[in-house]
Amino acid sequence: MKTKLITEEGYAALKAELDHLWRVYRPEITQKVTWAASLGDRSENADYKENKRILRQIDSRVRFLSKCIETLKVVPYSPQQEGKVYFGAYVEVENLEGEIKQFRIVGPQEIDAGSRNISIDSPMARALLGKEVDEEVQVQTPSGLQTWLINQISYQDNQSSQDPS
Repeated sequence: MKTKLITEEGYAALKAELDHLWRVYRPEITQKVTWAASLGDRSENADYKENKRILRQIDSRVRFLSKCIETLKVVPYSPQQEGKVYFGAYVEVENLEGEIKQFRIVGPQEIDAGSRNISIDSPMARALLGKEVDEEVQVQTPSGLQTWLINQISYQDNQSSQDPS
């Protein structure tokens, strides 16, 4: 089962997506469906079929987001977290080969392609929780046990202006 935690930023992003879908995108597509339906024969009307498909996708995502938002618990930042890795932390780790990884520990709903976020449910995040800078953690990976050293912990994104790769 996925953890139902989310950062304040993640919660705001989900709410914004839901609001946009419901107040902007859905009415726009509904208008297109109405227009396409007014043209007559719906069985051979590509605009009608395509926009109905998009409308179903929007409705599905709206239902998902509505249910999801109801069950999530927002975890606000607390100054007591400073110095240790907890939910919402930006962490830099380095392995024995000198490979450096930077990421933020977030809820499963905040993971998307291209982001530097990792889920609180991931083996790396679980190993790091409660640890401090200069501590080593061992993480079980598909290629075996790996050791990582914690270089930095922050609760503000110091990397947003830098290239994450």
